[in-house]
Amino acid sequence: MPETHVIVAVVWAVVLGGLGGMLTKIGPWYRDLRKPAWQPPDWLFGPAWTIILGLAAWAMVLSWEGASDDWGRRVIIMLYAANFVFHFLWSPLFFTLKRPDWALVEVVPLWLSVLALCVALRQFSELASWLIVPYLVWVSFAACLNIAIVYLNGPFPTKEIITHESERNLHEV
Repeated sequence: MPETHVIVAVVWAVVLGGLGGMLTKIGPWYRDLRKPAWQPPDWLFGPAWTIILGLAAWAMVLSWEGASDDWGRRVIIMLYAANFVFHFLWSPLFFTLKRPDWALVEVVPLWLSVLALCVALRQFSELASWLIVPYLVWVSFAACLNIAIVYLNGPFPTKEIITHESERNLHEV
């Protein structure tokens, strides 16, 4: 039977990935956004997040095992809890509320929470710190993509997008 910290790490990754996936609706609104030419295909995001969250979960296990006292374990719990919240918030802001501009503001604390993991976990496990680097790179890339989408489409919701969406809804009725 796996130890509790291993189960917690796996649950953290599965719940975070699952919620993110459920809240990411690739519908007409998203398809109609102007996006940069360098955006990866939509199908790539699921596998990328699966790998990244798996590595972060592994980093959690290594850090927990490298922590020599309760203080260190509390630090790990707080860092992963903060990251969970900031990671979770991005998808509903962008996809559910259709506010890439708000998601762009929210990506800052998300990025900082990943950076904090990368830096702080080093004291418990150097490998754990390195396992967070792909997460930091991917969130950095996602932030650049978010910036480009806001730049190409303007602040949200714009009259054009509301009108376009309203017209589509009228045609669907």
